[in-house]
Amino acid sequence: MRIKSPRKRRRLKYIAILPSLVTLMNGLCGFTAIIFASRSMDTMWQPHLLPKVNISFFALAGYMIFLGMIADVLDGHIARISKSTSSFGAQVDSLCDVISFGAAPAFLMLKLVEVHSHQLYFENDKYAQLFGRAVYLIAIIYAMCAVIRLARFNVENKEDDSSHLSFAGLPSPPAAGIIVSLIIFQQDFLPKIVEGSDRSFRIFQMITVWALPVITLIAGLLMITRIPYPHVVNRLLRGKKRFSTFLLVVFTLLLVIWNIQIAMVLGFFVFMFYGLIRWLVLKLIPRKRVEHPVLEHEDAGG
Repeated sequence: MRIKSPRKRRRLKYIAILPSLVTLMNGLCGFTAIIFASRSMDTMWQPHLLPKVNISFFALAGYMIFLGMIADVLDGHIARISKSTSSFGAQVDSLCDVISFGAAPAFLMLKLVEVHSHQLYFENDKYAQLFGRAVYLIAIIYAMCAVIRLARFNVENKEDDSSHLSFAGLPSPPAAGIIVSLIIFQQDFLPKIVEGSDRSFRIFQMITVWALPVITLIAGLLMITRIPYPHVVNRLLRGKKRFSTFLLVVFTLLLVIWNIQIAMVLGFFVFMFYGLIRWLVLKLIPRKRVEHPVLEHEDAGG
């Protein structure tokens, strides 16, 4: 009886260098964001070369995640332009996305709420402990949802261009952007317009602490749903568009130039609620059935 030898695995010999480097830049930004988020909020980043720069490490971690989003957009387009797409690049991209858009936003939310939790009022310590455990659980749920989302994407993803025009479920970069944009707004924009000792500033801080875990949970659950979301970048770059679409892009760019923090908050939240509301409307409003008229045939002797 002949024993079959185990099938040899094909070794990876060639990879595309430039797209892989850009993809690894995404993972590097996510890991750096985790390092920055581990610092205390009271510690401000003040580089020697830029003495006027004064930014919290929480906001800096958020900007690193956004830098990872830019790298995530570029690597796919570079691979398609250079015709060097491969399964290896897709796997590396998803692994880096788990770091940048899964673990990093969850850890950033967890640390920020942990720092500000002393400002919240609880009747006794049991409620405070319950809130802290809930925040830890939400961070874990979000990170696990990101892992499931990206694993499902790898299994169901196709190489043809038509499959890259929409997503099943909220993509992981916008999910992370929803969390991070709110943190950057609270850490980098609000202190510039409101003094830290002002009552309105403290109120907004408390609102952020209460809202962040809820928003994180919603974003995590939306990632593993089948709610359709458009691929904005691929749709804009594909073919000719209406003049109204051009005006919308110009308005968005002007908003980014005027204030990037407000633009990020509005952009990511509008994207999240657009897909959710559109899906609910299509589910609640039944589609009209086209009724074909029935023709009555007359008898010959009629």
